[in-house]
Amino acid sequence: MERNTVSLFETIQTLLDNKRYSTLRDILNTMNPVDIAAVFEDLQSEKTALLFRLLPKETAAETFVEMDEETQQLLIHGFSDTELKEVIDELYVDDAVDLIEEMPANVVKRILRQADPQTRKEINEILKYPEDSAGSIMTTECVILRPKMTAEEAIKRIRRTGIDKETIYTCYVSDASSTLIGIVTIKTLLLSDDDEVIENIMETNVISVNTLDDQEEVAQMFNKYNFLALPVVDKENRLVGIVTVDDAIDVMEEEATEDIQKMAAITPTTDKPYDRIGVFETYRARIPWLLILMISATFTGMIITGFEDALAGSLVLSAFIPMLMDTGGNSGSQASVTVIRALSLDEIEFKDIFKVIFKEARVSLLCGVTLAAANFAKIMLFDRLVLGNTGITVQVALVVCLTMVVTIFIAKLVGCTLPMIAAKIGFDPAVMASPFITTIVDAISLFVYFQIAQAILHL
Repeated sequence: MERNTVSLFETIQTLLDNKRYSTLRDILNTMNPVDIAAVFEDLQSEKTALLFRLLPKETAAETFVEMDEETQQLLIHGFSDTELKEVIDELYVDDAVDLIEEMPANVVKRILRQADPQTRKEINEILKYPEDSAGSIMTTECVILRPKMTAEEAIKRIRRTGIDKETIYTCYVSDASSTLIGIVTIKTLLLSDDDEVIENIMETNVISVNTLDDQEEVAQMFNKYNFLALPVVDKENRLVGIVTVDDAIDVMEEEATEDIQKMAAITPTTDKPYDRIGVFETYRARIPWLLILMISATFTGMIITGFEDALAGSLVLSAFIPMLMDTGGNSGSQASVTVIRALSLDEIEFKDIFKVIFKEARVSLLCGVTLAAANFAKIMLFDRLVLGNTGITVQVALVVCLTMVVTIFIAKLVGCTLPMIAAKIGFDPAVMASPFITTIVDAISLFVYFQIAQAILHL
């Protein structure tokens, strides 16, 4: 697939250089807007506007939506006011809002100036909703029917107005005050008699979301109910717009990316591709967390300093510190990732914390005993006999293995409880993932290690 893309790009580049515009237009007409947008992102800047003008009006708008922010901004600067107006007029309202939110202020003013009054009003209405809310990602372009319409009248209305709507498969039924009272699908309308009244065939058990609901919760509803679109209502249950499945997928990708960044101790950044994020921007996203984790790791150093005498009495103990800390951190990370996923999918809640603890406690004992047994055999057979380390005794192996059991037990309990507590008090559970849990478990495992060593080896 990649080789085909490269070959296509080289063909388009050659045709542009040779000014074979009619051939270019024919090729572009056979391509998907997503693939055309990918070609634009690799083009030289002076060729971008020229190629864009070869696209049919509707394809041009669909391609424009799929471009990255940098390419969009480049094109806008090269557009005449007439060209910009043509593109804006072809965009759905939610796509226009997304465009405006990403552009600098001078570009936003120009876009709004070229939009028609009704579109400008709808854009401004959506921009008033809080970021990350259902209202901020909805579109107002949906088919609205009345309950007293017949199926024939409804189909005529869809034919007349559907060209400007983002989706027509699901139609929404509201009364004179815009209160949402039902939904009806195109399939139902087509299979009904022409004189059948909408209120008799519509589905009245409507699942909707409020304009202020969190966009991540809205996206999860698409996954739960397999919707193509979801109606958005205000506090009085008046229909104000819909969220479509393509917008829900974008939200899922955005939230997943943000969680991955937090779990890796990186401040969430823009949605720009990796190769378009500058060095300083990447530095700013990473350095705050690294500083925090570095400072928190000083507790580990304090514990080692506090047990210097114990280490001096049995230097061989220091050789097992990295293994114990890594095993504890890995065990805690396993539990935290599993719990964070379950929390994000609403599979568990805070009230389930004791059930989760009981489960993870049993898992940790099984894992701890298994790893301890394997580690005891490895220490005695490989470290002592093969490597000839006479400082390793049965008592030392026992200290290491007991520490491993206790460390894994504590690590899994910390890993499963911290994300649930964080979610309960309003923090993002992803923040309480690998880096913080590893730091906490490192300190605890060292403390446990030296306490057991003192008790068994009498250091």
